[in-house]
Amino acid sequence: MTSVAEHQRAVAELIGRLWRPAAETLPLGAALGRTLAADVATPIDLPPFDNAQMDGYAVRSDASAGELAVTGHVAAGDPVGVFPGGAVAIMTGAPLPQGADAVVPVEQVGSFRAVGSTIDLAEPTPAETFVRRRGSDLPAGATLLPAGARLGPPQLGALAAAGVEVVPVRARPRVLVVSTGAELAEPGAALPPGKIYDANALSLAAAVTEAGGIALATSVRSDAPAVLLSALESAGPVDLVVTSGGVSAGAHEVVREALAPRGVRFGSVAMQPGGPQGLGELAVAGRPTPVLAFPGNPVSVLVSFELFLRPVLRGARRSERGRLAASVESPAAKHQVRRGRVTADGSVELEGGPSSHLIAAYARSQALVHIPAGVEHLDAGDEVEIWRIDD
Repeated sequence: MTSVAEHQRAVAELIGRLWRPAAETLPLGAALGRTLAADVATPIDLPPFDNAQMDGYAVRSDASAGELAVTGHVAAGDPVGVFPGGAVAIMTGAPLPQGADAVVPVEQVGSFRAVGSTIDLAEPTPAETFVRRRGSDLPAGATLLPAGARLGPPQLGALAAAGVEVVPVRARPRVLVVSTGAELAEPGAALPPGKIYDANALSLAAAVTEAGGIALATSVRSDAPAVLLSALESAGPVDLVVTSGGVSAGAHEVVREALAPRGVRFGSVAMQPGGPQGLGELAVAGRPTPVLAFPGNPVSVLVSFELFLRPVLRGARRSERGRLAASVESPAAKHQVRRGRVTADGSVELEGGPSSHLIAAYARSQALVHIPAGVEHLDAGDEVEIWRIDD
């Protein structure tokens, strides 16, 4: 039986070997959620000039005590000037006059005074007080964001502040999602006896999309290997194939029966849920394409995605620690992934049981709760690793 870590490495190696994401250039406004394909350096100093951190008066630290004449006024957007001496009224973000080296907050004086009047300072103001120096955030030419950075609001803001207009990003992987099983019915249609609605096509496609891929979802509502092979052969070029269902050791395992003769490997991973897994490469539209074969129960599908595919597409979920609200049992030989909620006091309440069909309980959950192999029992209050899935 393969460990979770071993299967994670095998998935990453396979996809890394067969999928080389191309790069494309996008304007910042279209780059939210995308991943940088190359380092981006700032073309300018950040900030681009010395400026005031507070509303107040620009002064020289060595001549900033006693009565000072108000000799000027600088607002944000004004050009950089030369300090004329005395005290220059200055607004937050306005350029510091050349020769001044400190800002006295206006609250220390009481109010702004007109040019030609005076202010009185009881003591000198130390150099650099409330001054933002040019390049203090980042000097021109330094790496602003590295390749692999995901572009969220702060990253896009930093790029815009540096004057960057377009960025190189990784092309989104095209992922063929194939839900299999003769028992599946289309949501919204009448449900004949013995059938279940197909949850996997939609949930797995949504997971791929949320992780930054382009999901091309289809369902093969048959246990005939020829039907599955036909669906794969008719697909256009894709970067990855992910199937659900038909991977166990029983009869009518359509994915195993269709793909094992073509080199896709099937076996068990020491985890619950999601033990049966398949992995390999397959010619799709004439080129070698990585294939991941997940089990069919809806919770197994989503847990498999989180452990094995999401880390490759977007990166693993952030790991946190929490304390169990109640005791829990786990099979010693398997890495169990339970679902749970995080309470107001930070404790973790398990939602539903360990079974892989409890999709409604998964939908109510906020976190995946990891109980590693080798652990059979945890008491209330014991610490566990959790991955938040509600962000």
